[in-house]
Amino acid sequence: MSQPGEREFTRLLNQGYGYGIVVGLGLAFASLMLGLTWVQAKFTKMSPSAASEFATASRSIKAGLICCGITSAWTWSATLLQSSTATYQSGVSASWGYGVGGTIQIAIFSMIAAKVKMNANGATTFLQIVRARFGVPCHLLFTFYALVCVHVVCGGLVLGASATVNALTGMSVIACNFLLPIGIGIYVIAGGLRATFICDFIHTTILFVVIYIFVFTAYGTSDVLGSPGKMWDLLQQSAVTHPVAGNAGGSYLTMRSNSGIVFTAVTIAAGFSGVFCDQGYWQRAIASRPESTTKAYMLGALSWFSIPWGFGTVMGLGARALSTNPKFPTYPYALSAAQQSAGLVAPAAAVTMLGKGGAVAILLATFMAATSAASAELIAVSSIIVYDILGTYWKPLTGKQVIFYSHLVIGIWAIWMGAWATILHKVGIDLGWLFYIQGVALTPAVVPIGLTVCWKRLSATAAFWGTLFGTVCGLFGWIIGCWKVYGLINIPNLALPYSAISGSAPGLVMSAISTLLLAWMFPADYDWTGTRAISGQDNHGLENSSLDEHDEVDDAKKEGVKASVEAVSYRMTEEAAAGPDNNELQRAFKRAAWVSLLLTFIITILIPMSMFGARYEFSRNFFTGWIAVSIIWLLFAGTSCILLPVWESRTEIRLIVSGLARSTRGRSDLKA
Repeated sequence: MSQPGEREFTRLLNQGYGYGIVVGLGLAFASLMLGLTWVQAKFTKMSPSAASEFATASRSIKAGLICCGITSAWTWSATLLQSSTATYQSGVSASWGYGVGGTIQIAIFSMIAAKVKMNANGATTFLQIVRARFGVPCHLLFTFYALVCVHVVCGGLVLGASATVNALTGMSVIACNFLLPIGIGIYVIAGGLRATFICDFIHTTILFVVIYIFVFTAYGTSDVLGSPGKMWDLLQQSAVTHPVAGNAGGSYLTMRSNSGIVFTAVTIAAGFSGVFCDQGYWQRAIASRPESTTKAYMLGALSWFSIPWGFGTVMGLGARALSTNPKFPTYPYALSAAQQSAGLVAPAAAVTMLGKGGAVAILLATFMAATSAASAELIAVSSIIVYDILGTYWKPLTGKQVIFYSHLVIGIWAIWMGAWATILHKVGIDLGWLFYIQGVALTPAVVPIGLTVCWKRLSATAAFWGTLFGTVCGLFGWIIGCWKVYGLINIPNLALPYSAISGSAPGLVMSAISTLLLAWMFPADYDWTGTRAISGQDNHGLENSSLDEHDEVDDAKKEGVKASVEAVSYRMTEEAAAGPDNNELQRAFKRAAWVSLLLTFIITILIPMSMFGARYEFSRNFFTGWIAVSIIWLLFAGTSCILLPVWESRTEIRLIVSGLARSTRGRSDLKA
């Protein structure tokens, strides 16, 4: 129901589009992934019926696919929708800030990934490392944080997608909440972690194509925009009629933005918690080849940065510039606060620029972002529950039992994702609310978790009590900050920016200080023996047949297929089976440290702070150059995520296709 001074979002699509995307496209992807999984099982020894393959992709994934997987897993619904919303509200500083708030964590995590390979190469989850090093209390504590993280992420993914589908098509939010994750669960059950990587590749390819459509339309062919200069003109007019409080000159085109700075700080806190506490990112480090781990994470960080920066800029500023256009879906009113919090800024820009086609494109982009990230979460939560709860506190599991319970957990969790999103929806919690409280809930665990794999002096006492002390500080700061700034403690106010930073900042800082202080008072001198003893051979007992022994193919053709199978398997497992070179990984760790620090300095301090201090407002030419660089960065990201995986896997693709062709010819000859 619209309120005075606002109107409902104009829908250009009917519910058929919503169900077609969520159900039809979901089932199409599930069918495709089932087919690819069958090919994988038949023509390689990497069968998803093996526990180690299902949960860790046999630790054989190359850099390009890891980069694509990181970019995909970190591109939540919030990446597209919240970056656009914040830019619509605060201007160009917010899209840059969102990019900063998610990039530096992935870059820094590249250091952690090297240490995982050095000190716990056989682990399946980061919680196994915690238990091997610190024992049961810390294991239970960090398991709690990992499950909280999964709930926050899953809720945001589903709610953001459902709100967009509902706004554009009228499809029931509750129906979307359930149908979306169930479709994802089908192919994750069938293919395991490797299937999610392949899914990531396909989804990311489509996502970049959609982003390119919006970017080149807005800055090139649109009849309502058409160039960066035209957008600059419209934003100058918007700054006169709707100036941004706290921005230099009220402009949308300045880094001197008080709200932008607060948003960046909140995003950085949320980003650290969303990376370090999420098993999905650890799982990708575990699944990667040792020599490609840090390179993949650094490439993933640089690629992902382009999405909130490029997409958030074009859609957030585009929506602001076009808000007075009669084609705008809430014309003559601006988007209401509720509509903004629900993530409808990007859909509004898409509809205004491209009409029904824009609505379909943003629907597709949101679906791709939600499903690819959700597939990673399903694998992550199944690994936590199966390995760290059932297999640890119930009974040891055989390889077959690991697969059985993984399938069961994924199916149950897919349904629970829908129920959880519906509960949040019914109590009035949306995508924006979850985004802002993520840092409050999870930042106290960030530093202890990160130090677990890379600092031998960290003790169980420091990790456990440092986390709890940070949690108490964060919760007190959250409540007191909300009361002091907004005067009333309620659900909406707790998710406002100053409330969020009042909770996430002390949670992160005080946790770090107390952890380091306790480690100094109660130091350890860990030699990594326990974590290096974690076995990566999760499934010795399952037999994985790469050939169907019942195929009536003559011996010569059968041997040809078998030769191709063995060639593929050799290339995919040769380096994964070898132990990691710790000297090389230590050098990779140092390189990652220097590169991540340099990248952090450039994008967090050098570029934005210099313009913030100068109170610089973008000129027309500078804004045009800014847009040009963002487009170049998007093209680089697309190359890294789309072309690099194909190039790296060219030999394996050729051999699998060759094996498939041999098998097909064998059957054809037999029938003849």
